[in-house]
Amino acid sequence: MDTMLEARLQTQQRNTQNTQETSLWSSGFGMKLETVTPFLGKYRPFVGRCCQTCTPKSWESLFHRSIMDLGFCNVILVKEENTRFRGWLVRRLCYFLWSLEQHIPPCRDAPQKIIENTGVQNVISGRVPAGAGEGQVPGLAKKEVQRILGHLQAPLCPFLLRLFSWALLRFLNCVFLNVQLHKGQMKMVHKAAQASLLDGILLPFVLFSQGLGVLRVAWDPRTCSPALRALLKKLGGLFLPPEANLTLDSSEGVLARAVVHAAIEQLLVTRQPLLIFLEELPGAQGPRLSALGQTWLGLVVQAVQVGVVPDAMLVPVAITYDLVPDAPCDVFHALAPLGLWTGALAVLRSLRSWGHSPRVCVRVHLAQPFSLQEYTINARSCWGSRQTLEQLLQPIVLGQCTVVPDTEKEQDWTPATGLLLALKEEDQLLVRRLSRHVLNASVTSSAVMSTAIMATLLLFKHQKGVFLSQLLGEFSWLTEETLLRGFDVGFSGQLRCLVQHTLSLLQAHVALLHVQQGDLLVVPRLGPGLTHLARLSAELLPAFLTCAVRGLLAGRVPPEGPWELQGIELLSQNELYRQILLLLHLLPQDLLLLQPCQSSYCYCQEVLDRLIQCGLLVAEETPGSRPACDTGRQRLSAKLLWKPSGDFTDSDSDDFEEAEGRYFRLSQQSRCPDFFLFLCRLLSPLLKAFAQAATFLHQGQLPDTELGYTEQLLQFLQANAQEEGFFECADPNLAISAIWTFRDLGVLQQTPSPAGPMLYLSPTFTSRENQEKLEQFIRQFICS
Repeated sequence: MDTMLEARLQTQQRNTQNTQETSLWSSGFGMKLETVTPFLGKYRPFVGRCCQTCTPKSWESLFHRSIMDLGFCNVILVKEENTRFRGWLVRRLCYFLWSLEQHIPPCRDAPQKIIENTGVQNVISGRVPAGAGEGQVPGLAKKEVQRILGHLQAPLCPFLLRLFSWALLRFLNCVFLNVQLHKGQMKMVHKAAQASLLDGILLPFVLFSQGLGVLRVAWDPRTCSPALRALLKKLGGLFLPPEANLTLDSSEGVLARAVVHAAIEQLLVTRQPLLIFLEELPGAQGPRLSALGQTWLGLVVQAVQVGVVPDAMLVPVAITYDLVPDAPCDVFHALAPLGLWTGALAVLRSLRSWGHSPRVCVRVHLAQPFSLQEYTINARSCWGSRQTLEQLLQPIVLGQCTVVPDTEKEQDWTPATGLLLALKEEDQLLVRRLSRHVLNASVTSSAVMSTAIMATLLLFKHQKGVFLSQLLGEFSWLTEETLLRGFDVGFSGQLRCLVQHTLSLLQAHVALLHVQQGDLLVVPRLGPGLTHLARLSAELLPAFLTCAVRGLLAGRVPPEGPWELQGIELLSQNELYRQILLLLHLLPQDLLLLQPCQSSYCYCQEVLDRLIQCGLLVAEETPGSRPACDTGRQRLSAKLLWKPSGDFTDSDSDDFEEAEGRYFRLSQQSRCPDFFLFLCRLLSPLLKAFAQAATFLHQGQLPDTELGYTEQLLQFLQANAQEEGFFECADPNLAISAIWTFRDLGVLQQTPSPAGPMLYLSPTFTSRENQEKLEQFIRQFICS
């Protein structure tokens, strides 16, 4: 750290002496820009490496250090050089010529190959359970397969694809300032496509524009009208037939599933890339994984396991925006299917509204590809024992136990579809963990945008307002703190211009007041504006893992108390582990997105390491204990010294006797108090919503449907926001997360009913005393 700080100081001194503008980062706004405060002089981190535990061969073979030296390209910037022709007319028709030159592979015989697939023929002939049966007329069976296949996909229409690509280029150039893509990430994808089959989670337009073929996209049929589905299928869309989710003993369901399996196998054999959305679409209830996305991923996994193709490469993809246009939808009701004309009108409205507002920037992140076959072989060795949240936390909440069980949490908020249930239970678990693995890689490779940093500063540090001159320095500081933790940022440019551009994007949620000294006062708007800022600030949560340790330290740092007095008390490592584990179990798994191969104890050690690295914790040796650096008398034994890392099995971390003598104290550095309190507030919206949900238990009307109780809780959160000013908690997704967490914790119980799942209080938490214990347990993690 000393070397890093010295390098940073030397760089700042050189920049002070040299007044020339520099451009160390790629331009993000298409103008002559200078850099924000440089990170260690000239480098920014390269993100998106695959898991070294589950895919070590992919880690080595699909990455080269030279990739890091490549810069960014603007995908939607098409010039004369992107075509084979040159001249005055070409410069004005380059978009049209570019769309004509894109390669569209023919697939005329694909329907016939699907019909002739062995699995489909076995169902038709009745050689599988619940098949169509012997004696069925071949013509009728063929028509039924064609009907299912027509619902699933359609032959590609080259004319529509080229027309849509041209129109999409025009639309993206009108709406966005640029769509940045790292050339090194694209080079890794090209290499993966040459080494093996490319089948993964990729972006349609980026792949098409980079010469990797037409992308097949798995869409949710409930979100599109029949006319829009017909158009999307011509452009490469895939829609799961409704019969595929019927019961496993249904003959129609068996035939539909066989056709879907044959279609996926045909995609893999012909090397067509497939885009799968593993997150629920905006407007869905709760932050959960997509059931449909896991179904499509399960089809790919099964195709590789049965040997249809030797392997498939998965490429996690993430897209980050400066600002995403808000979609008008009601989160408590199903979204109406998007029609063809409705979509066209929405595009026109977007063009009209964005024409009068600053254009935003977009970053496309392609993480390092990894082998699906390698993952399926290695991932099973990392599976250990797991317990439900009720088994893990309820005894501790009620005061019946103080020891945290040495096991992982099992939490799944995604209902299984018929196609996924057709897999073996072990394969279903593999698909769920693979989905979390891919999402974790997508999140860690995502760049933090300027609006997220600005929203975090305004919400958790300057909710009462801040002058622009002070905001410039803190924006640069938080940018460098983000880069220091190995996360990239999706912006660059002159600091003042960058901050002004960010404030212009957030103009609906902040108020700008001019003062007499010529400075500008930035004040967040109360109400829905704070809720929106809280959603943007959530992008910083993965970068600052140290906020997870706040549970133990928050109570030791009173807002008004002197910080110097807090450095006296010693904190044992075992107690730190315990508090971090309790908080990890309480937080929703879909929020943390920990890698399935990483144990909670490994995460605890990582959090402590981060706290020590950033100077918030200082190692302290108690009197009479052996110094931490004294290794002369230590002997090798059967108890491995690296147990807390969780690299092996659960039995390797069954106790922490060697950590009993390790103690820490809070650092007394001048900037540590503000920085620590800032980190502590990052999880405040979620934890305060959970605490208010615990308060609401004795006021809510139960039993009620899940939808009805969610509306009750949201109204309670909104009323509290008006009284206490915590508008960032009045978020429908936070209300849903609280209800689902309480259901897993055993506070709420659920029974099916014709109107939907009915919720009621469990007998254990009908008493006011236990409800107060639950609220106290949650509030211990909240920093004032």
